Amino acid sequence: MRTTPRKSVKKVKINGKLYLVKAIRTPYWRPSHDYLKSIIIALRRVKAKEGDIVFISEKAVATAKGRIVDEEKVEAGFLAKIIARFWMRIIWGFILGPLSRLRKETITFLKKYPLDYGARHKEVALRHAGLLSALCFGSEGGIDGSNLPYAYVCLPLHDAKKEVEEIRNAVREKLGVNVGIVLLDSDRCYDWKISYLSPRPTSVPGIRSLGGFITYVFSNFLKLKSYPTPVAVTGIELGLSELLELALIVDKARGHGAGRNVWEMAERFGTSLTGVTWDMLEKISHYPIVVARRVK
Repeated sequence: MRTTPRKSVKKVKINGKLYLVKAIRTPYWRPSHDYLKSIIIALRRVKAKEGDIVFISEKAVATAKGRIVDEEKVEAGFLAKIIARFWMRIIWGFILGPLSRLRKETITFLKKYPLDYGARHKEVALRHAGLLSALCFGSEGGIDGSNLPYAYVCLPLHDAKKEVEEIRNAVREKLGVNVGIVLLDSDRCYDWKISYLSPRPTSVPGIRSLGGFITYVFSNFLKLKSYPTPVAVTGIELGLSELLELALIVDKARGHGAGRNVWEMAERFGTSLTGVTWDMLEKISHYPIVVARRVK
């Protein structure tokens, strides 16, 4: 669920094809928000056409569907506490962080990783994403706390492939046009020449989801080119490489919302890691939908 102050249409050329890319502002999508209605309204505003590719934030949809967990109510187990105290502060702070070429401010935070809040978060990651993902420094298996209030984190969609089909059908029914739908996550996937790798699950053919933190460290250490991760797609005919290049433009058009992570978000609002409120987030402009239109 990301935002950007940019409101103009961008023209980009990918593999010799010209696209117009437009980020669409909507209200903040709280749990139970009618996100299908918001999508229809947004596409009606831009006069959606046959063949448009509509990129939608997976996290925005998951939040609207109530896929959130209040970590204040989670009791951390022994393994989660070990991960928070030793793995995050020592291994990530002094070894994996530099190897992964993380920013200096991120490494500084990891060295002071919060033990209580961090252990609760790792417990959620262990339960919902597994050990290899829980050992990532953040966004474990698609779990993310940025642009959410208090101690909430958002879980990835349970069936993203079904979700894109339902959205596409709703657009066709209400607006009478066939558009492509891409659920997009800002978490990165990586170009390994012989394959694309992602630390998080995705249903997109051609992107291999494996390794958790191992994929992340390996890919960043080798400086592999990274892209935002398509989680599910339907109704598009682009090759994967072209889709990923377009997704890179789309991700930049959306911006970073209240922050790229919970630390930046807390700093922006001048509060603690769990001090951000719904009202604060609603003051930020949100652009969960981006339309890419081919110009022939």
